[in-house]
Amino acid sequence: MRKYLLLLFAVVFLSSCSNDDYNNSNKYLPNYGFSINIDMNLPLYTPLIYTGNPVYIGQAGIGIRGIIVMNTGAGYAAYEASCPNQELSSCSTLDLNGINAVCPCDDVEYSLFTGLANNADVQYPLKPYRVEIISENVIKVYN
Repeated sequence: MRKYLLLLFAVVFLSSCSNDDYNNSNKYLPNYGFSINIDMNLPLYTPLIYTGNPVYIGQAGIGIRGIIVMNTGAGYAAYEASCPNQELSSCSTLDLNGINAVCPCDDVEYSLFTGLANNADVQYPLKPYRVEIISENVIKVYN
């Protein structure tokens, strides 16, 4: 009987844990589902073949204000292109500045390697999205 209680406890405990870091609870950024396959053979996405060359993808239906994708050398990182510590407004789309993204509303700069703010103590990092390698030159970014 004790063995079954331990098993039941383990099942309940493990099912209550979540490894969903991508569905963060940022009060400024809603969670919209999307998926995009990025073919790095296309000229728009060729910079992603090389480390440290971020690409902004602003297609409708991809994220809130689009996404920013970068090859970090250790894999690919993809983030929401909206300022994570601002209400959605006319100034809340991130600008690219080399390997950083800058929020024009408050001039906070975020590393595209880590998603963390470089020059400020803020509540939220960049909102990350999942990245899956489909083939040698195709990745899938999704939420």
